[in-house]
Amino acid sequence: MTTFDFSPLFRTSVGYDRLAALMNSANRGEQGSAFPPYNIQKAGDDRYRITMAVAGFAEADLDITSENGKLIVTGSKPEDGEGDDNAFLYRGIATRSFERRFNLADHVKVTGASLDNGLLHIELEREIPEAMKPRKIEIHAPGALLENTAEEKAA
Repeated sequence: MTTFDFSPLFRTSVGYDRLAALMNSANRGEQGSAFPPYNIQKAGDDRYRITMAVAGFAEADLDITSENGKLIVTGSKPEDGEGDDNAFLYRGIATRSFERRFNLADHVKVTGASLDNGLLHIELEREIPEAMKPRKIEIHAPGALLENTAEEKAA
């Protein structure tokens, strides 16, 4: 197993304590199967899209849940019973149930989902609160800050 030393990153970063844990969990890979396959793409500055190949599943068979920084996509399809009239000679289309989990970064919200030609598209958007956006800090001459504070108290 490969390990990485993240200490140089922490010298110039503040508040990224979970970065090493996230990188290590990504390095380990997901447990379980790789079904269904998916893509994650950047659709704009603060927009993302997850596309999952869910051929054979209808909207009623899929469930998308977002809570506590996790996105959970589950699919369950009733098993087709084989009988004399519908015996499979070869079954290559997977209809097994699945659960796929994604960790969402802070302030990432699910804005919508659609099912089109066997592809499930989940739209995500990062909404940074106004208080966390960058703001310009003015630099005052020495003593100017104390004068402004005294004027505000007098008023």
